[in-house]
Amino acid sequence: MRYETVIGLEVHAQLATKSKLFCGCATTFGSPPNSQCCPVCLGLPGSLPVMNRRAFELAVKTALALNCKIARRTWSDRKNYYYPDLPKNYQISQNSSLLGTEGCVEIQADGKPKRIRINNVHLEEDAGKLMHGHEHGASYSVVDLNRTGIPLAEIVTEPDMSSAAEAEAYMYALRSILEYTEVSDCKMQEGSLRFEASISLRPEGTERLGSRVEIKNLNSIKAVVRSLQYEIQRQASVLDSGRQVEMETRLWDDDLGRSEKMRSKEEAQDYRYFPEPDLMDLAVDVAWLEAIRSELVELPQARRSRFVDQYQLSDYDASVISADRAVADYFEAVAASGIEAKQAANWVMSGVLRTIKEKRISVSEFPISPRRLADLLKIIRAGAITTTIARGVFERMLEDKREPGEIISTQGLSQISDTSELEAIIDEVFKANPKAVEDYRAGNKNTLNFLKGQVMRQTRGKANPRVIAQLLAQKLS
Repeated sequence: MRYETVIGLEVHAQLATKSKLFCGCATTFGSPPNSQCCPVCLGLPGSLPVMNRRAFELAVKTALALNCKIARRTWSDRKNYYYPDLPKNYQISQNSSLLGTEGCVEIQADGKPKRIRINNVHLEEDAGKLMHGHEHGASYSVVDLNRTGIPLAEIVTEPDMSSAAEAEAYMYALRSILEYTEVSDCKMQEGSLRFEASISLRPEGTERLGSRVEIKNLNSIKAVVRSLQYEIQRQASVLDSGRQVEMETRLWDDDLGRSEKMRSKEEAQDYRYFPEPDLMDLAVDVAWLEAIRSELVELPQARRSRFVDQYQLSDYDASVISADRAVADYFEAVAASGIEAKQAANWVMSGVLRTIKEKRISVSEFPISPRRLADLLKIIRAGAITTTIARGVFERMLEDKREPGEIISTQGLSQISDTSELEAIIDEVFKANPKAVEDYRAGNKNTLNFLKGQVMRQTRGKANPRVIAQLLAQKLS
């Protein structure tokens, strides 16, 4: 039987604030365990929370960037449950008055556009971190409460994704939006961006949803994709055998490449929500909302479309360059220096992005400024060096702070265009390769590329390709 896949995602994005959601404790990553706690985030008797205004503004900004309707009046709720890393035994979240609703994200998957609906965006505090003993036979866990009270924007989609590829496209699109708006640094390795997936299968052509399985312990986009691919196969196998998929929560083991049952989930857990009595309602007036909206920059989808229209880039090139705001800014700075857009895009993708990935650095740490790269490309355009030589100069510029022209001059890398010098080299190539010359004159035109390559080899890539072509044509005729 053929099945349709139904996927929804919940995303927790740590908001980029210096202090926690309801107290003044720092949010610095990597601090010693339990060193960033106070009576408020520990839930000690007599302590009272105070809303972090900037965290609320960033949550509203997130909802606006995701095309949500913003609640004009909203409040917090207590979500009651027990877990060792939740010291209050409840979490301050939102349930009855969600901050943003009815949003959407546009994606491209399998070459087709699709709209993923956002059910809601709401603001909540994070729990702590529970770390289990790894020694053989260990029966203990330790708790670090530094994360307790960290402000989170929870983003919940509708079950609109029908493949792991669509889920992957959504995750990358969402991360790009969050980074563009600077509401979160999205560092998954630090827990700043976390995904939980829900997936079910149903017979193709039917409307009724199948039994939903939640997958937790997903620490990368790659892990989410792998877990969904695994679950699609697992659930299809269960249904093909005539059994029912159990509604449950499963943990993903990335090392083993499989999900394992965590707990059954026959019905929704009762969190006994009620309005948080220690926090006032918040009214979002028009002036405040518009002030937050004014902080929005041109978002990835709009920038991608502009790159296609303004710079005549291909959809692929525009998508790659616009995915990261800093990369897009870098590209535009190079293009603004008078460099042809396609050339700038090629060097940003093949040079800048490659180096950033290899060295695992950010664009801000990339050692070649847009102006220096533009200067190198102008030298290529002037015919002073070949593209092959330029690639070598680019590699030197990664370690050498000198201007590209100075590097070329001191290294003797300027392009050879002198016809008498090149004629002498071509004569040597002809003497060393008489059969290739004879084959060309006998009608085998493919040997021309071989002869060009030999000239370039003799000049270590410095010969002017246009002059070589002209001289070869003259001599071979």
